[in-house]
Amino acid sequence: MEEAYRVERVKSGIQGFDDLIEGGFPKGTTVLVTGPTGSGKTTFGVQFVYKGVESFNEPGVIVTLEERAQDLRREMKAFGWDIEKYEREGKLAIIDGVSAVVGLPSEERFVLEGNLNAEDFLRYIYRVVKAVKAKRLLIDSIPSIAFRLREEKRIRNVLLQLNTILLEMGVTAILTTEAPDPSRGKISRYGMEEYIARGVILLDFMERDVELKRYLLIRKMRETKHQMKKFPFEITNEGVVVYPSGEVY
Repeated sequence: MEEAYRVERVKSGIQGFDDLIEGGFPKGTTVLVTGPTGSGKTTFGVQFVYKGVESFNEPGVIVTLEERAQDLRREMKAFGWDIEKYEREGKLAIIDGVSAVVGLPSEERFVLEGNLNAEDFLRYIYRVVKAVKAKRLLIDSIPSIAFRLREEKRIRNVLLQLNTILLEMGVTAILTTEAPDPSRGKISRYGMEEYIARGVILLDFMERDVELKRYLLIRKMRETKHQMKKFPFEITNEGVVVYPSGEVY
């Protein structure tokens, strides 16, 4: 008798979220987290990597392309996350992809040079992932890849290359992107990011009693039964908290 197929799950570290995806992300999957500015994409992604180290002993890599590594560390301390501690222990690495682009010197251990092409960019990330034996990866964000590499016209090919190398690395990865107009179905900057990802999560706002409230919608998650409805979430002093019952609003 054949044994039933079982999907190996990776716990997200996002309180309440795993209840929506059968206990966690499928291992080795690539998930796109999209939404407008201020919706919580970076916090969601960093929490996934940080909690992987802290709670599950899974090393991780954060590729920051929108803000300097030192700024990211400082901001995340607001949630009680001591990123530097795990960097010193060799369990977490931040790749600084900002300093060289804006012409600033960097004292970071892992720095993307300013003149890398797409292949070198992906190869460098691959080396760092292997160096720390990472199981989790965050790349924040896809539009910044195109800006950094000055290859917006080639972004489709770059993303296909990225998807291939992520599968080869075997990491569970979160990529972030911008959602220009979710209400009109425009959930990605280039209109194709969602097709290379095996999961798509939209973070957005809704108005309730003249106040903006955050919600989360799982648009796609391969190998997973999930509801296609909006779930409220908040960014608390401990990070992102999702409310599967939907009762908070």
